[in-house]
Amino acid sequence: MSKSLEEVNQSVITNGNAKGFRKILAFLGPAYLISVGYMDPGNWATDIAGGSQFGYALIWVLLMSNIMALLLQSLSARLGIVTQHDLAQASRETYSKYVNYVLYFLAEVAIAACDLAEVLGMAIGINLLFGIPLIQGVLITVLDTFLLLFLINKGIRKMEAFIIALVLIIGVSFIFEMIFAQPEAGKVLSGLIPSLPNANALYIAIGIIGATVMPHNLYLHSSLVQTRKFDRTAKGIKQALKYNFIDSTIALNLAFFVNAAILILAAATFYKNGMFEVAEIQDAHQLLAPLLGTSWAPILFAVALIAAGQSSTITGTLAGQIIMEGYLNLRIQPWVRRILTRLIAIVPAVVAILYFGESVTGKLLILSQVILSLQLGFAIIPLIHFVSDKTKMKGFHISRTTQIASWTIAAIIVSLNAKLVFDEINGWLESSSNPLVIWCTVIPIAIGFLLLLLYIIFEPFVVKVKKEIDNHSPHTLTLKIEDYKKYKKKNIAISVDFSEADNKAISHALDLGGREGKYTLIHVVETVGAMMYGNDISDHETTIDEKLLFEYYTMLVQQGFNVETKLGFGKPGKIIPKLINEGDYDFLIMGTHGHTGIKDLLFGTTVDTVRHRIKIPLFLVKN
Repeated sequence: MSKSLEEVNQSVITNGNAKGFRKILAFLGPAYLISVGYMDPGNWATDIAGGSQFGYALIWVLLMSNIMALLLQSLSARLGIVTQHDLAQASRETYSKYVNYVLYFLAEVAIAACDLAEVLGMAIGINLLFGIPLIQGVLITVLDTFLLLFLINKGIRKMEAFIIALVLIIGVSFIFEMIFAQPEAGKVLSGLIPSLPNANALYIAIGIIGATVMPHNLYLHSSLVQTRKFDRTAKGIKQALKYNFIDSTIALNLAFFVNAAILILAAATFYKNGMFEVAEIQDAHQLLAPLLGTSWAPILFAVALIAAGQSSTITGTLAGQIIMEGYLNLRIQPWVRRILTRLIAIVPAVVAILYFGESVTGKLLILSQVILSLQLGFAIIPLIHFVSDKTKMKGFHISRTTQIASWTIAAIIVSLNAKLVFDEINGWLESSSNPLVIWCTVIPIAIGFLLLLLYIIFEPFVVKVKKEIDNHSPHTLTLKIEDYKKYKKKNIAISVDFSEADNKAISHALDLGGREGKYTLIHVVETVGAMMYGNDISDHETTIDEKLLFEYYTMLVQQGFNVETKLGFGKPGKIIPKLINEGDYDFLIMGTHGHTGIKDLLFGTTVDTVRHRIKIPLFLVKN
């Protein structure tokens, strides 16, 4: 399997002689890139709405979300550290390709929703600070892509330093905002007592959870921890788990401070003055100066907003790359992937602003966070299953207590989301003039996602024997080589595809050539990536094919045969003849597969193409 974020994988050495704080410092960094997702512009919208409508009453939701986030991010880091796979790669190994396609689609929706919030937040910050129109601000955010490319080319530590600098700007800005606002300490503490004033508070609370515990951060964290190179011993893994937990604790508590500060600021200024409907970031910015009596409050607010948008957009595009490569096994140029991610967010933002006007941005931000919350179950549940698996985690699986806590969090999130979906659909049915449309569209989709959720919850409990890596080939192939009778020296090429047909094809070749023969095993990787990049490709299937080809080579060499291997990339009908004509072979042996229908047509086309393009005899061995 290709490495997650291969360009920076294991690029930070932690195995030096440093001890104590310097040793911890080598591991610190990934969680700060994660933390910016917990203080992005989407959080601002939900926190401002919660604070202005309900005062300090929803601070407990932020605290609960932060505790949830800390546990879930530690699970994500554990998965990456122990298995050296990110969450998307682990899902691809575990579920069928069709389930993975749906999970990939949902993850992309989450990335798009997250990036939409970041694009809007950056554009609003630019508008507030420099007076640039919102549409132009949205278009300017495309430039973030090139900043990300510049930073990642400088190395992961430089990127982490840049993000930490932005986080400090946000934190310092809100320290001053708290000084200006002078919140009531008693009411802040009372906000830690769980309560939901009304039904609308549930919608805002779910938005806060969606804005705090973000699904794309679970994919991202499991990849970023792999940028550290450490001893792969039990002691080394335990040390990495410990230091990454410290990293997560510091970074996420800082994010909690920022989120709480935004909500408290809204409560101490807007709610206190009877302005219960302030939900737009622009309105909050305009009202800060007259309410707090200082012109610095709105300036610091806008600066922090730009810093939040800039930092979170970097991590969002990285997460997009991780889920595409992990779920689809598809590597494309990083700049192409990042521009695509940004365009997916920019297009709906531009359309919404042009059609509804700039006043819709606040509603779009809150909606994006609710969408994120709805995706959470599809990321959390597989994660809990993976880190609970003794085999997958090689003895570093989570304890029973942690499992119970994790499943409790998952149950809370899924239950809240189920209630929200039920209430929304029920409201649409009551207000719709044609409810049949909803019954034929929305409800079947909701039922489909419910069934998928139930599947990923119960599938590991039902299927006791875990599948190995999902690949086109079996993984327990053994060559049952029969006795060979002819001993003529031959240079024989054998086309293999890691199916049961290989056994007879290789046995037939050995029967013809004997121990004096020279054998070349040829296999062609025919993925989309292989066709595009040729031998420059480094993906999941290529890695597996190289491994299986080496297993064939080892089995034959151990029995005394003279064997070499060749791996081609692209369409077999073109690549096999090219490899054959470049070598000095007496004949080529290919096994048939017993396919019927379309598969037979496809295989026959390959055979015919090969037969007409090679200058040596072709032997077909029927399976």
